[in-house]
Amino acid sequence: MNRQPLTRATPWTPPPVTARVTTRVTARVTAQDPDAPPVRRRRRWVPGVSAAAVIGVAALAGCSSGTSASSVASEAASAVQKGASAAASAASALASGAAGAGAAIASAEAQASAAVSAASSAVAGIKGGLDAKGDVTAGAVSTGSDGKAQVQLTVTNHGQQSYRYVIQVDFTDESGKVLDATAVTVQDVAAGQSAQATAHGNRDLSGTVKAQVANAVRY
Repeated sequence: MNRQPLTRATPWTPPPVTARVTTRVTARVTAQDPDAPPVRRRRRWVPGVSAAAVIGVAALAGCSSGTSASSVASEAASAVQKGASAAASAASALASGAAGAGAAIASAEAQASAAVSAASSAVAGIKGGLDAKGDVTAGAVSTGSDGKAQVQLTVTNHGQQSYRYVIQVDFTDESGKVLDATAVTVQDVAAGQSAQATAHGNRDLSGTVKAQVANAVRY
């Protein structure tokens, strides 16, 4: 029987390291398809950029209608200026109206004061006169043909002899504020007798006007 001598198997030798690296790199490179579309990264929303984009769109929208951005800004500024001018004019008109009303009130008060002063002076100018306020009564105020207030007076002489009278009549509003005044002279009224006289105002008055005997003297 032929016996062949036993041969030993050649042990396995691992490939060099460079071969392994080359294999892996090759695998990675070839794994990506060169024809595939590139991977797109997700973009972040930046507030500043978005605001600029909105402004740009607004400007383009304004320009798309045939008007430039500078024209739009100019028209807006013009509108604001016109509004401010109108407001200033309205304020000026109100101030002028208030000033005019104040001047009219001051003038009316000055005229009333002057009328009261003149009527008081007429009564005070009677030397040796006696107080006769109780001898005079005033009726309802009416408007004369000249448009001014007037009132009918009744003078009754309660003395023992004939007297003349000088009477101050004040025209007032409902609150008692004096609006006008006048002085009336009534000639000789016999003892125990009565006489009529009319007191005429100096100014045109409106509203409810009353008359009161402010002072009277007989002499």
